[in-house]
Amino acid sequence: MSKLPELKIGDLVAKIPIIQGGMGIGVSLSNLAAAVANEGGIGIISGVQNGFMEDDFESNTLAANIRGLKKQIKKARELSPSGIIGVNIMVAINNYKEIVKAAVEEKIDVIISGAGLPAELPDLVKETKTKIAPIVSTGKAAALICKMWDRKYDYLPDFIVVEGPEAGGHLGFSLEQLNHKKEETDLETLVKDVIESIKPYEEKYSKKIPVIAAGGVYTGEDIAKFIKIGAAGVQMATRFVATDECDAHIDYKMAYINATKEDIRLVKSPAGLPGRGLFNKFASILKEQNIPINRCLGCLKTCNPSNTPYCITDALIEAVKGNIDEGLIFVGSNAYKLDKIVTVKELMNELVSEAELAL
Repeated sequence: MSKLPELKIGDLVAKIPIIQGGMGIGVSLSNLAAAVANEGGIGIISGVQNGFMEDDFESNTLAANIRGLKKQIKKARELSPSGIIGVNIMVAINNYKEIVKAAVEEKIDVIISGAGLPAELPDLVKETKTKIAPIVSTGKAAALICKMWDRKYDYLPDFIVVEGPEAGGHLGFSLEQLNHKKEETDLETLVKDVIESIKPYEEKYSKKIPVIAAGGVYTGEDIAKFIKIGAAGVQMATRFVATDECDAHIDYKMAYINATKEDIRLVKSPAGLPGRGLFNKFASILKEQNIPINRCLGCLKTCNPSNTPYCITDALIEAVKGNIDEGLIFVGSNAYKLDKIVTVKELMNELVSEAELAL
């Protein structure tokens, strides 16, 4: 039985090569991130609309979001003083720079950024210890970011997250690609493609860029499979929703437990990307008509309130508070396999022992 390799990201070393994926709004906050970090993985706080519990969220959204994010990072640090804590910040949000700066000011260990090209991210973490990683869905995108960062900043990603089409939430694939699964969008193929595409940059800098496999990773056997093909670790989100420590309402967690395979479908999003979620009452209304927006919080660069199908902020907040019929519940393609809520410790132990057996 082979031991699971540690995940080394520069001077950061995670004993277990598992990154818990960021889930917003409010699904992965300080509680979940700290619990994962305490077990030797990397815990990720979602960096989207963290001010939703602040009193002035509607009247003073940006300030509330910055305050909310800083509170979550501080709390995670208190709960896990020596663990590795990160934030996931979507490039597609308005005020992306301000949110990144707030995380950096709190000395966050890691920033993971997808839903767009994080072109200026190296500049925003200059002269800090914060590690940065783009989320990509092709080798081409990985090479493009390496080229861009190399040319402008003499900097390479500290690691790269490769997200395949089985992930929950926003996906980096067209509806056509998602509906007609081909070999080239298979996660194993994508991981190999990314590893290959970044080699010239690794050689130029004599630096290894760890590649993390994400999207539909469910068991310890899956973890072992990706490590065998050259990934440095995996990112998992769906499994962590069904834990005691997950920050979402218990009814949100139970929606995962009660989901059938047929309930998991592709949904449209104001972010301009297809997403994967549960087909609940909210999703069925959306199939027939748009849901009018009463007030716009200006959360997404791509969203135009006059023709957007619904307000994603409202939909995600309703869900995380437990109003599961009125909200949008993002899930990964394997969520229907969940049958009980466990502790993060139990989940991590199960994943590690399965992975070590498979290695």
